[in-house]
Amino acid sequence: MKKGLVLEGGAMRGLFTAGIIDVMMEAGVEPDGLIGVSAGAAFGCNYKSRQPGRAIRYNTRFAKDPRYSGIRSLLTTGDYFNAEFGYHVIPAKYDIYDDAAFNANPMPFYVVCTDVTTGRAVYRRLDEATPLAYDWIRASASMPLCSKVVELEGYKLLDGGVADSIPLEYFESIGYERNVVILTQPEDYVKEHNRLMPLMRLALRKYPQMIEAMDKRHIMYNRQLEYVREAERAGRSLVIRPKEKLPIGHISHDPDQMWRVYHIGRAAGEEHLAQIKNFLTSHP
Repeated sequence: MKKGLVLEGGAMRGLFTAGIIDVMMEAGVEPDGLIGVSAGAAFGCNYKSRQPGRAIRYNTRFAKDPRYSGIRSLLTTGDYFNAEFGYHVIPAKYDIYDDAAFNANPMPFYVVCTDVTTGRAVYRRLDEATPLAYDWIRASASMPLCSKVVELEGYKLLDGGVADSIPLEYFESIGYERNVVILTQPEDYVKEHNRLMPLMRLALRKYPQMIEAMDKRHIMYNRQLEYVREAERAGRSLVIRPKEKLPIGHISHDPDQMWRVYHIGRAAGEEHLAQIKNFLTSHP
């Protein structure tokens, strides 16, 4: 029986996830596979390279650096989070990504993107840490309005959370029967219709299927939350959520705010660590 780890996105709310998975890595917890969406992919890749602390380290170090993110980057490159600096310069020069450890770790690592031409999810397994792999992770985390479309291997891609925000059902479909699921919204969260749809329609006017997916994303997301709850009730999933709304938005340039969210995640990881270990090692 394969046991997996499913990481929701949520942009900077993903630092909650980073805190949990750092605790898991430090404790030597080894899931059989991992799937991440958006920030779940961008921060979750550090699990495969076994680099706890890396996500919070580079985010706080470069929080106010215009080379990393900001309006200047959006206006000059089309991406609020600078693609070249964030996904190629930082891991190669400033906070070295351990390509060799990633390649040596047999744990399958999947990312989820959305194909803007179809509005459907694209699932990609990444086995080698290459510039192309970094760009698949970037595509998964490329939020509409904040990012330009990422063209890779014949696809035109944006944020995986548009088409499949919590890919538990997909992971189960490929054989991961028991999964730890980390969400970045509290138990009572209900997603509402996107108030920025007029801007989305304008920005994505070349991609009607993507507009439709964005327009219905709240319906898809709330259905997925119910699927997660059902899996949790059935004992197929162990779900970890923040106890209340996290004190951070999609975008932040405040290192102190980032540390607060990260430590909330670490506290949740430590609180649930014994349960996680038991869930991933026991047989129902």
